[in-house]
Amino acid sequence: MTKKILFPIIIGILVCFYLASCGKSKQASNVVTFKPGADTQTEVQEEFILAEPGTIIQFEAGIFEFTSGLSLDVDRVTLRGRGMDKTILSFKNQEAGAEGLYITSDNVLVEELAIEDTKGNGLKSHAANNIIIRRVRAEWTGGPKKTNGAYGIYPVSSKNVLVEECVAIGGSDSGIYVGQSQNIIIRNCRAEYNVAGIEIENCHEADAFGNLATRNTGGILVFDLPDLPQQRGHNIRLFGNKVYDNNTLNFAPEGNMVANVPTGTGIMVMANSNVEIFDNEIRDHGTVNLLVTSYFSTGIAVKDPNYYPFPEAIHVHHNAFEFGGYNPLGNGGALMNLVLGTPIPDIVWDGAINPEKLVDGVIPAEFRIYIHHNTVLHKKEQDDGKPIPEHRASISFANMGGLPTLTDPTKAKVKRDLADHTGVLPPIEPVTIAEID
Repeated sequence: MTKKILFPIIIGILVCFYLASCGKSKQASNVVTFKPGADTQTEVQEEFILAEPGTIIQFEAGIFEFTSGLSLDVDRVTLRGRGMDKTILSFKNQEAGAEGLYITSDNVLVEELAIEDTKGNGLKSHAANNIIIRRVRAEWTGGPKKTNGAYGIYPVSSKNVLVEECVAIGGSDSGIYVGQSQNIIIRNCRAEYNVAGIEIENCHEADAFGNLATRNTGGILVFDLPDLPQQRGHNIRLFGNKVYDNNTLNFAPEGNMVANVPTGTGIMVMANSNVEIFDNEIRDHGTVNLLVTSYFSTGIAVKDPNYYPFPEAIHVHHNAFEFGGYNPLGNGGALMNLVLGTPIPDIVWDGAINPEKLVDGVIPAEFRIYIHHNTVLHKKEQDDGKPIPEHRASISFANMGGLPTLTDPTKAKVKRDLADHTGVLPPIEPVTIAEID
């Protein structure tokens, strides 16, 4: 064999040996594989920068140690592990970067891996359209602490977002949060020990179904807030979810909006319109199972002239409730306790309506709160095996009386009769994401 033939063979062997030693290999024209190794930080971030559209970046099983966040800005890339309990991207020694994984490109799939102990957010995507986050676990392994990062899984300012079969644990704001986005599906996920388990904020068209939210401060929140580029959250469906035992003491850092969420809240809707809540199991919440409220309940002044602070066209039907309102906490819980006594009813509405929309002193039908065909679950015992002390024939409800109550609770005119809330609203259309679903 001549030297001309031997030389490229030797070089090829050395290149292969080098790639294997640093944990990186190329198995096919579009697949780049990483194994845990000493140079993981540099090699992975380099690949994120140099990857071409269509690249699959495969993380093998094991623990990958990172000291700074990773960022991806290339379209049509797949980030894939070998399972959320097998491939772990660990940021426990993170020194730089606000996120563990930060994505700003379109048509990205992230699946089958875990992101642990980030300094800031776990996985954030910004203006990343057509994104799928599937079977990803975002967790702070030290339990709920205010020093944890804010958000576990955090798509924002995007269109066509699918979050499915994910797990989020320990976020000091929200486990799974989608904000200021359009066309969202959150399905079959589990959120535990976060302040907010699942939060849909300032979004247009969102479906959340088949999810489990438990042991958070609040289970599922649907919020619309001022001073953000996208407002008037609407067309939100929550259905087929299990929301129970969300009684973890609120550990949000002071000043965060979710610091206002009362410990022991099941589902909370604030200042959204066209929200349909149906076929959920909502139970075992110390403050309230389901709360519908205006932004005024926060006690924070509204300075944004474009913001609309009232909830409207809320449709609550065919849900099962049980055992709530037995230990109201926080400022919100204290107010409800003062006005309503305990136990707090299953469904509470603060009663605030826009006086400018009244017609002959009545809010028009299309803006009302409708509540019907909800039932009592009648569980025999709690999850800890203790018997449930109350068994009722029907759910309970209270309208707290509107804005006067929020400024002076002694003037509250409480209404507990559901007669004013009979009727139905047209079903909200399901979210479809043709590009990715």
